[in-house]
Amino acid sequence: MPGPPPGTPPPASPEAAPPGPAAATVRCPGCGTANEAARTLCVRCALPLAPGPAPAAAPPWWRRLPRRGARQAPLAGTRPRRSRRRPRIVLPLVLVLLAAGVWFGLPHAGRLLGLAREETSRPESLPPSAVRASRSLQEHPATAAFDGFSNRYWAAPEPGATLEAEFGLPGVRVTKLVVFAGTSAKKDEFLTQARPARILVELVSADGDTRTRRLTLKDQPGQQTLTLRGSKVTHIRITPETAYGTARGRHLALAEVEFFGHRS
Repeated sequence: MPGPPPGTPPPASPEAAPPGPAAATVRCPGCGTANEAARTLCVRCALPLAPGPAPAAAPPWWRRLPRRGARQAPLAGTRPRRSRRRPRIVLPLVLVLLAAGVWFGLPHAGRLLGLAREETSRPESLPPSAVRASRSLQEHPATAAFDGFSNRYWAAPEPGATLEAEFGLPGVRVTKLVVFAGTSAKKDEFLTQARPARILVELVSADGDTRTRRLTLKDQPGQQTLTLRGSKVTHIRITPETAYGTARGRHLALAEVEFFGHRS
């Protein structure tokens, strides 16, 4: 191989270039590979080198449940449907029903309030204005059953006689009947004569309407309280139909009768 021509200076020996500044690198958060700072994806695993903010945590399960009446967002590329408003007729209907109830209930409001007052108030004694009997013994008249004394009594020769009490107009409202059967409230005197067992009670109102009740009495001395309902009652008839302790020479005895309720 021929050498350089004569007179040519020998080539200078190469010298190492001075080291420049180190290139900036970015470590991949996934695999740890060093990447150039200008890169956005890792050269090895393609993971983003500068990820954005961490995604928000998913809401709890109870918030993801569908809510009644909640409107869902329309899908992309679709037109949302217009919801039709249903006519709200519930409130007007309720108001109409309330108005109708008030209109039809006004004529009966006074009577209903009166009944409520009577049911909640304590009943009072209702002594009759007049009393009479279809049959009675001379020494034991009908008035003896309404004089307030249980040792004096009304006596009938046998069952079937009628005892009647009159209250006059406008009548009374009866709720209870109190009876003392026999000749007295004392047991030794109570058993000396026959006692009413089943009585027929007739309630006659001011308009002539009659309501009947059959009540059974216990064969025991003292007070017996029975429920008896009637409005605007002007007359009450009591007829003993059967008796306890009947025998030859005995008569039917009723010591006391009391009515309780309210005056009209």
